[in-house]
Amino acid sequence: MSTLITKASGATATGTAATGTAATGQSEQPAPVRASAYGSALDLFSIGIGPSSSHTVGPMRAASVFADHLVATGRLTDVTRVTCSLYGSLGATGLGHGTPDAILAGLAGLQPETCDPDEVRASWSGLPDEGATLTLAGSHEIPISKVDVSFVPRTRLPGHPNALTLFAWGKTNVLPLLEETYYSTGGGFIRQDGDPIEVPATVPQPMAYTSTKELLALCDTHGLDFADVARANDESIHGAEKLDAGLDAIWDAMHGCVEAGLIAEGILPGGLGVKRRASSVRKHLEKQDHLPERGRDTATEWLSAFALAVNEENAAGGRVVTAPTNGAAGIIPAVGHYYLQFVPGADMAGIRRYLLTAVAIGSLVKANASISGAEGGCQAEVGTACAMASGALCAALGGTPHQVENAAEIAMEHHLGLTCDPVGGLVQVPCIERNAIASSTAVAAARLALHGDGLHLVSFDTVIETMRQTGRDMMTEYKETSEGGLAVNVTVC
Repeated sequence: MSTLITKASGATATGTAATGTAATGQSEQPAPVRASAYGSALDLFSIGIGPSSSHTVGPMRAASVFADHLVATGRLTDVTRVTCSLYGSLGATGLGHGTPDAILAGLAGLQPETCDPDEVRASWSGLPDEGATLTLAGSHEIPISKVDVSFVPRTRLPGHPNALTLFAWGKTNVLPLLEETYYSTGGGFIRQDGDPIEVPATVPQPMAYTSTKELLALCDTHGLDFADVARANDESIHGAEKLDAGLDAIWDAMHGCVEAGLIAEGILPGGLGVKRRASSVRKHLEKQDHLPERGRDTATEWLSAFALAVNEENAAGGRVVTAPTNGAAGIIPAVGHYYLQFVPGADMAGIRRYLLTAVAIGSLVKANASISGAEGGCQAEVGTACAMASGALCAALGGTPHQVENAAEIAMEHHLGLTCDPVGGLVQVPCIERNAIASSTAVAAARLALHGDGLHLVSFDTVIETMRQTGRDMMTEYKETSEGGLAVNVTVC
């Protein structure tokens, strides 16, 4: 897969305006200039582990890059200790998101795409009081303890609310051998502090676009739909064979996550005592589906079960696909399964087009606003995923490009202002149910758009910009810090 490390500084890797000063995160800077908004499907959909793309997958990748840098510069064997400071949202909710575990796993050389999730769990949280060691970069053993990871939630670095600094220490322990700061910008993407703002396109895209208006113009001019444009751009990066293999692997991982979540039972980790529900819903629906005369259609309830299954797996730290984040990972798989099971004529070719359409839409949000809950609230995560799924389903149901754009706009518009306030800093309440509800919204928006001709008052570009402005103006307490909203009004015993 393509790299998930992006090069930017002063503005997020998602192409948004920067969050501003360390004190408030409210001021704006110009967004970086990009040759095209389109980002590869093999990057925007990334196979990883739960519970969070920004707080688990991104930090693991950052730690792995840090370890690789030590190897590449010949300093690995000089290291006697590694420490890490978690700032802003990572410091505030990193404990509930498994961030320290992910960092130690990354330092050891594990990758979120290929690791056994069980190897990550308790990497830090299960450390004994003394005598623990870490095999740095998989080859150099150093002592490690819980105090080597510190939480600094009140310090917000200017580059992004999700920031971490890694230090490698030598024998003198006076000055670090290596010190690097990384930003986890959402969806598993990371960037290193100090890299240039502009993000040059590595491969010129034949169907480059920076806005929905430009994307629709390409479709109108060439008689294409969103998936055609996405495929042309992605094939210029990866080639047709690698792209199709990647799309199939992504769907296989999504399907596997749904299947695992529909079977698993028990209590989710973290101390809230949240019980898995997808399995019990599945059992109930299977009984309903086998009745000689069903009194109701269960398609919508199956849709919710699919979403619950994915997000319960995510909350348990299982294998999951960022779509475009882990906190919103249930929506696109759920709607995709709805398409396959309840739409006549649905097939795997349709799933490829579904995924490509979703990426064409999600890329616009990522480039022009944000997909990070710590930056834009849950509107940036669940709102984006809902827009992606709605537009993609509309396309799968035969919608025109203008109807697809309308579906995405409806879905995003009705998530504006949605806060990210996870109870206990865990991706469970309200996150799991929120994915189920948003999946239903995605289907409703797609079908509503199909009843129109694609002409409507508010454009998707306008909604994206409104979401960006809303995220900028939203108080920090409501952006994945667990310092406001449900996080402080729900009593955790």
